[in-house]
Amino acid sequence: MDDTTHNSPDTSGTLDEALERLHSFGPERDGWLSNHAPMAVEALVRHGQAPGVHRWLDHYRAKLEDMPARFTEVTPDNWREALGDPRRIADWTAYFERETAGRPWREVLAEWWPRLLPGVAAGATHPVIRVGHCVRTLLASGENAPRVAELAHGLGYWAARHQPLPPLAPLAPAAGAAAALDAVDRVPDQSGGIRERLGQLTGFPVWPPRPVTDSDPARPVTDAGPARTRPATDPDLARARLEELVRAATHRYAAYAHGSPVMLVHAATAPNAVLRTLPALPRELWAPSLDAAWAASAAVTAAYAPARPADYPAAPEGLTPEEVFARAAAHGDDHTIKFTDTALDVGGPAALAAALRSIELNPPVL
Repeated sequence: MDDTTHNSPDTSGTLDEALERLHSFGPERDGWLSNHAPMAVEALVRHGQAPGVHRWLDHYRAKLEDMPARFTEVTPDNWREALGDPRRIADWTAYFERETAGRPWREVLAEWWPRLLPGVAAGATHPVIRVGHCVRTLLASGENAPRVAELAHGLGYWAARHQPLPPLAPLAPAAGAAAALDAVDRVPDQSGGIRERLGQLTGFPVWPPRPVTDSDPARPVTDAGPARTRPATDPDLARARLEELVRAATHRYAAYAHGSPVMLVHAATAPNAVLRTLPALPRELWAPSLDAAWAASAAVTAAYAPARPADYPAAPEGLTPEEVFARAAAHGDDHTIKFTDTALDVGGPAALAAALRSIELNPPVL
């Protein structure tokens, strides 16, 4: 992955101001559509667009709803019954605010990450993406009250929307991430929303492949996830495979985005959120994180990819990553901003072409 385009950690205070503005609002609107503002403003600040953040937020304000009312307190004794209950968004957020106030945020994250991974596709993958943006800031810029509160909001959203994928059969193994995404079967009925589409999933290609022996039985990644996927048990190998997946999904977007320019960004941004979180996690969690990221990327691909690719233009010679991100910021669409942020993580002409494709296909909002 390319780190050459990353800007220095924010010293303007803009991100913290933006997060404080946003924390009185809930993570959703209109029943279940996600609030993308915390993720988008983190990306904007990260790539040198801090001066325009508050203007962007002023425009986005119409899409924000107040945090929903509390329902019943989540406790260490009843959290299992509250998991996946969207009525408990405010309860879960309060729970994680208490947890992160009482002990280090890394400790809270390490405890809850394996509990939440089975629901990585929950909320159309937005909760894990929000956590990934937050963890990137905590690692790069250090912790303070707004950033730790943002982690509580992200984890609370994930816990409230937690919903595992249906049981899935192992399909033919694929040699690489790009081949695995190409081999994902589209869901038969693509007329409904993401929850209806994910409910039609039946199986994924096995990736990354690993030989099965009697002495090495299959180890499930999640309670209901792709149990046939053999994790790369070496943490560094798992991280390399995850980088491969993010790169493949980013490149693939350029040819397939016409099927659903908004939703298909998540095939890349969700695994990239997992990748961004790895350095904050114990290394023994890196392999199951890879498997969950593959499940999320494959699920979005199955749900929204069109049957055939389309031609797209290459990135113009001489166009810099900074110029591409400036175009995304001027375009203003939250998904475009976040996808371009991931494309800059990947780096290279193919990723820039994919970012330009998102700018072309998604309607501008500024």
